[in-house]
Amino acid sequence: MSWKPEVDGIERRRELARKQGGEEAVATQHARGRLTIRERIDGLLDRGSFQEQGPIAGVSETDDEGELTGFTPANYVVGLGRIDGRLCAVGGEDFTLRGGSPSPAGFRKSVMAEELACRYRVPLIRFLEGGGGSVAPARGPVSAPTVESPATPPRFLSIMNAMATVPVVSGAMGAVAGLPAARLVASHLAIMARDTAQVMIGGPALVERATGHVLSKDELGGPRVHEKSGVVDLVMPDERGVLEQVRRFLSYLPTNVWEPAPVAGCDDPKERHEEELLSLIPRDRRKPYKMRRIIELVVDRGSFFEMTRGYGGSQITGLARLSGQPVGILANDPYFYAGAMTAQAAQKVRRFVDLCDTFHLPILSLVDEPGFMIGPQAEADATIRHGTALLFAVMQSTVPWVSVVIRKTYGVAGAAHFGPGGHTLAWPSAESGALPLEGGVAVAFRREIAEAPDPDAKRRELEEELASRRSPYTRAEGYGVSDLIDPRRTRPELCNWVEWIQPQLALHLGPRSYTVRP
Repeated sequence: MSWKPEVDGIERRRELARKQGGEEAVATQHARGRLTIRERIDGLLDRGSFQEQGPIAGVSETDDEGELTGFTPANYVVGLGRIDGRLCAVGGEDFTLRGGSPSPAGFRKSVMAEELACRYRVPLIRFLEGGGGSVAPARGPVSAPTVESPATPPRFLSIMNAMATVPVVSGAMGAVAGLPAARLVASHLAIMARDTAQVMIGGPALVERATGHVLSKDELGGPRVHEKSGVVDLVMPDERGVLEQVRRFLSYLPTNVWEPAPVAGCDDPKERHEEELLSLIPRDRRKPYKMRRIIELVVDRGSFFEMTRGYGGSQITGLARLSGQPVGILANDPYFYAGAMTAQAAQKVRRFVDLCDTFHLPILSLVDEPGFMIGPQAEADATIRHGTALLFAVMQSTVPWVSVVIRKTYGVAGAAHFGPGGHTLAWPSAESGALPLEGGVAVAFRREIAEAPDPDAKRRELEEELASRRSPYTRAEGYGVSDLIDPRRTRPELCNWVEWIQPQLALHLGPRSYTVRP
């Protein structure tokens, strides 16, 4: 007696599962400009590497003789595969079935995505599309109870554990609401497809019923909203762009927190001197300059990967390489509030510092910090609370830091750019103090300025007089920095530092933990 009939039943179910919601539903998905979940997975992973888990999870329909007459697959696809040869877990909702709203088996498979990543200690990639729940019943017989047992672990436990131990990347590929929206932000990198995606706590119908506001999905949670909200780190033109950025981001990170970050081959000379750096900073202290150009000139060519550019714009965060070593980049952007630390920027940088510390990425900070943003809006935004929480994150970090003072470092916020035990370099354009010169003059000489015949002229006179007394050598001569350097030597100095810290990085393995923050 053979088991061939049962094997044939397995293969038939696999075949039907690959059809997803059927030809018409797949065609509708394509007509909306979106790939199916299986096409996304195939486009991301190394060819032929996907090993699906639970491929025949779903609901069978049989006749009186037990013959299969229909099969509705679970509307979540999950499994293991490889990106550039490295094992990872990948999953996502199948929008061609129930609009991605989870069926019982689909929900269990979505939970399995985090479980697989934690079990095998591999990166997790989620492609999100759909809502978190539905009051509409699933069609066909229900093969398992939909009510969870009291003994079932909280669903967010595995989501949290994954973020603590492996790189997690999520892409919003269509409309994302409810639990999938929470999963999106529970990631180290959240990406959005500009032409197809929206992210919402609740969709337009729910919002209208609850609040009376009538909004489209794009008005409620489209790319224009979330580029500035901080919900997503990148917005790409289309789904193919999302797939490319997932692969690129993961190339900087280790497989898990128990492994070091991968060092890439580097043909960019460590002794490269860039003449442009000598004149990039204007002598007029009020004029801005392009900080991103400095980053490009000192890191390995073409390696800078910026994150969350549209949120907290006064601070620049991203990943890069120095002599092939992945590093985190933190810098001020003088074109936004002169680089001042806003509440939004503080939240952005805190999250970034935690990312680097979790995955053993040393931090390069290029400093031009005038201090915390001030004024009524800054107070309403609780800037000091968010800024102090950032300072705690920096002080609790244990990865190596190197800070290059490009121009300013003032006030309490200046401490956010210097990690414990860090290496500090300065350019001749560097200046520091409790307050920027302009603010210090306004406070210290307030009466003298007010009593002058021309207060504005008097203020300018005092500012210019004090500025002329400043020397680029004072801090270095007092050994307040490790060295005052020719800006053209920045890359060689940083590459030397990368060599020095290798023994520290070898010991910086395993998960991190932190005390309470303000």
